[in-house]
Amino acid sequence: MGERKSALVTVFSSGVADVRERVRDALFARVAGPDGPRNRARIHGAPGPRWFPDGSAIRQVHGDTAMFVGGLRALLLQSLHPLAMAAVAAHSGYRGDPWGRLQRTSTFLAVTTFGTAEDAEHAVATVRAVHGRVSGTAADGRPYRAGDPHLLKWVHIAEVDSFLRAHQRYGAHPLDDAGCDRYVAETAVVAEKLGVREPPRTRDELEHAIAEYRPELRGTREAREAARFLLVTPPIPWAARAPYAVLAAAGVAMMPMWTRWPLRLPYLPVAEGTAVRLAAGGLVKAVRWAMSAPVPG
Repeated sequence: MGERKSALVTVFSSGVADVRERVRDALFARVAGPDGPRNRARIHGAPGPRWFPDGSAIRQVHGDTAMFVGGLRALLLQSLHPLAMAAVAAHSGYRGDPWGRLQRTSTFLAVTTFGTAEDAEHAVATVRAVHGRVSGTAADGRPYRAGDPHLLKWVHIAEVDSFLRAHQRYGAHPLDDAGCDRYVAETAVVAEKLGVREPPRTRDELEHAIAEYRPELRGTREAREAARFLLVTPPIPWAARAPYAVLAAAGVAMMPMWTRWPLRLPYLPVAEGTAVRLAAGGLVKAVRWAMSAPVPG
């Protein structure tokens, strides 16, 4: 009887491990793309100095699956700047190649956070070269340049605020106050290299910077179309739509009140504070469990 029970436990454990690995591989393929395994090996395995050491706040935040929620919130928040949104709508290809854009962004974050200093510098130079080629005219007639330090700063602070808030709510190990300030200061290192001038270095400075941009922000037609694309009609398989809906709801629930009407986002305070938060917390934990499965040597 004992041997039979032991055999059943072994079979069950093997089945769970197989499911965990399949989920890990599917998620990694979506986020990192076909070059993901090769990039991962170089990012984490190549010898050389890094910008940020083990244990740094930026590594803790960017290495946690709460980034899935933070990334969605960041995209929604960034869209509220008309010039930044005009550049994204005209040049990013987010509709035609949304997964490619996600993969490029996730690879950049991984390289600058965990990769060698040499590879991080190369990644920054590549992005700056792309930004240098992007310019145009918004629907209101104003010109824009992707390399404009003022627009770069908005994109940066929207990302940092979103990643940090998502980590504090859904991360495995939320930061203390000093850790939050360290995170903002460490992200400023990358921001300056990208061309941002005077990026915030504390959480208070971050909140002040966002407040300074508020007079420039509004919900344009392009911004509302982007929000609808992200939240209602994303190009994802049917099997992934329910989990994605939970992540999307969690991202919306973390948006400031002043962003809701411009983007036509719903506001359901009771549901957001209970059902959405519980569901998203459980999903982020499940994704963390799957993504932490050992990777074959």
